[in-house]
This record gives sequence, structure tokens and C-alpha cells, in this order.
Amino acid sequence: MKTIQLLSLLGGMLLFEACSPTQSQTQEETIQEYPVLIVQPKDAVLNTDYTATIQGQQNIEIRPKVDGFVEQILVDEGAVVKKGQLLFKINAPQYEQEVRTATAAIKNAEAEVSTAKMQVEKTLPLVKEEIISNYELKQANFNLHAKGAALVQAKASLVNARTNLGYTRIHSPADGVVGNLPYKTGSLVSSSSPQPLTTVSNIASVFVYFSFNEKQFLDFTENNKGRTIKDKLMNIPPVTLLLANGTEYSKKGKLETLSGLINTETGSVNLRASFPNPDGLIRSGASALIRIPLKVSKALLVPAKATFEMQEKTMIYTFKNGTVKSTEIEIMDIPSGEFYVVTKGLNPGEQIVTEGMGSLKDGMKIKAKH
Repeated sequence: MKTIQLLSLLGGMLLFEACSPTQSQTQEETIQEYPVLIVQPKDAVLNTDYTATIQGQQNIEIRPKVDGFVEQILVDEGAVVKKGQLLFKINAPQYEQEVRTATAAIKNAEAEVSTAKMQVEKTLPLVKEEIISNYELKQANFNLHAKGAALVQAKASLVNARTNLGYTRIHSPADGVVGNLPYKTGSLVSSSSPQPLTTVSNIASVFVYFSFNEKQFLDFTENNKGRTIKDKLMNIPPVTLLLANGTEYSKKGKLETLSGLINTETGSVNLRASFPNPDGLIRSGASALIRIPLKVSKALLVPAKATFEMQEKTMIYTFKNGTVKSTEIEIMDIPSGEFYVVTKGLNPGEQIVTEGMGSLKDGMKIKAKH
């Protein structure tokens, strides 16, 4: 009986020893493999994108200076015009009448001046012969001066009338592209009309406007060389414009100005870049993205896809001794891009998991895939 029990015990131990390696192998197979990156400081150029609006070098509203009806529209929307080119004719007959009235007033004033001169010429010899007093001569001269002043005034009225008449023909003040035409032929317009007749945009070069928030502005001042803001702007490499359809504009631009004040309502700082536009491909009023290269030295870069948000904090999973741990990091404020610059929370030489964060938990064991 004892022999049978001993054999049974030995058989169970053998069975246990036979099963143990299989169970251990199964546990190892359940440890999943994740891509792991060793973070090391490096110099890099990061491209950051900012939403921007485009304006022409000049956006000139064309408004009438006189009241009248639109008689002719001599351009079409989107047409390229030259400085001095005739755009509109305004029908305002009252200004033609003012010219005729002023012309007639000049002729009348000229006649009165001639009469006054004749009176002076008639009075002068009579005074010399002491037939009449010198008072009569002075009075005649004063009358001549008054008539001369009236003639000058009449001529000024004619100039003013002709100027007003000239306002009925509206010319382009600059080279550019014609915008919308809200008024049609026959429309009544005046200097107080709510909309301009059109807008002429000079787009030989265009200005691109965008903004930094306060943190981005501080990062900009810290990460670009130069003593002053002007020096820092000059040291920034040429910038790129991404059009609304996602294509990259062929010509590079340059950052030119940065406003001196932070907008208290939005907490932003406005910037302006300029781009050459010799072919007129970019139109005023368009939206785009401006891409600015940012040079960073000895920065710790982590892929954007390796981060996740938790309670408004930026987190990553670090890997050490086969185990992962969620770690909070602080990053440079970059609106978009494939990599983030870590400013706090990560040390050189540490390893991070770059994919599959949704399936990881603190303390979870994984295999590293370098």
C-alpha cells in the first residue's frame, strides 16, 4: 500500500515538472512587443504651422466723391488694372451745369473788371486837372480791386466745378486686381454709400498675418539668436506658405514685423511675413498656413504620436527593466508637427514607448522593439 502511494506521489511530481515549462512559456508569449526609442539630445529644425490670412500690399477702397448714377462700369471683377486706368463713369449732370455757370461768371467778372479799368482811366486825367477830387480816383481804384477779386473768385469756382466734374470719372489709384462690383449700371451712389464701388488690391507682393500666443512668443525669443526682436527676426530662415488646398507655394517668404504689444483680449502677438507674388497666383483675402522653421540645439525630441493627454497634462510611457510607467512631461508649445521638444520630465538616455499607448498601463511588462 505504501509502495502504491509513493509511486503516485512520484508520478504527480513528474507530471508537475513536465507541465511547468509549458506554463512559463505561455506567460512569456503573453508579453507583447512595443516599439521603444532611446531619447538622446540632438540638433534639429522643427516646422511649426500657424493659421494665417493673406492681404495684398495695398487694398484700396474705390469710393465716389460725388453723388450720381453709375453710368458705365469699364472693368470686370478680377481684372488686372494699371494706375490711372478708367474704372467708372458717374452720371451727375449737376456738375456739368456748375462748370457752365462758373464759366459764365468769369465772363461777367471780366466785363466788370474792364468797366472798372475804364472808370479809372476816365477819372485819372480829371483829377490831374483838379476838376474832381482825388477821392474819386481812390474810389475808382478800390472798385477795380474789388472787381479783380471777384474775377479771381469766379476762376476758383470754375476750378472747383471742373474738379467735381472730374470726380465723375473714377480712375485706379494703383496697379492691382479689381475686387467685387456690388453696384450695377444705373445704381445711385454717393460718398456715404455703405459699400465701395470696388477694391483694387496691389498683389505684386502679399502680406501674411498670423499670431503667437504668449507662451509661443516667449519660446520664440528664447530659441532664436539675436539681442533684439529685429535681430531675431533676421536670423529666422525663409518661411513657407501652405495654400488652402494644401499645396506649398513655390516662393519663400520672410518674417518682417512683430507687434510690440500683447493683445489683452486674446493674449496674442501679431506677426507679418511677406511673400513675392509676381504672377498674381495669391489673392488678397485668402486663408493659408504659414510654416516657420525653428532651430533647436541639443533638444530632447519625442514623436507626437508617443504622447497622450491625461487631465490636461501631456504624458508618455517610459520603459525600464521590462516595465512601462506613465510619466508627465512639459513640451515646447508647437501648434503642429511630427515631434515635440521636451523641456521637463525626461532625461537623456531614457527609453520611451512610441506606439500603442492606448493598450498600456502602469507597471505593465512589455518587450522592447528597437
